[in-house]
Amino acid sequence: MLILRCPAQLQLLEEALRKSLPTTLPVLGTVMTVARGNPASHEVLVDSWPHFSIVLTRLRPEEHRDPRDYYINQLSVFYRDKGALQALLEGTEAVTRERAFQILGMQDGLEEAVQEVASARGLKVE
Repeated sequence: MLILRCPAQLQLLEEALRKSLPTTLPVLGTVMTVARGNPASHEVLVDSWPHFSIVLTRLRPEEHRDPRDYYINQLSVFYRDKGALQALLEGTEAVTRERAFQILGMQDGLEEAVQEVASARGLKVE
């Protein structure tokens, strides 16, 4: 996953996400916040740039204080391809198993994908 920090990239991403409202709403707010100074210490990750399949927003890892606090460890996701979501959940460092987290998204299939990955790993999902 690539972390977008460049204001021009964040602006282009914001424009692309606006075209897919309302499903992009969970990530769009964070993208806008990061592009405008990032007072909340979040980061925006994409699988590739400029042609992305998935956008993930999260608190910067260095800001995590309690690995059990899933309110602080909140992730927001928008994906164009369910396979990209599966890959994100199964094999990237972007979503770590060392911390409890909650994942927010508005797309069909998100809950099923999370359940499938959790079941395969023997993890509990609430």
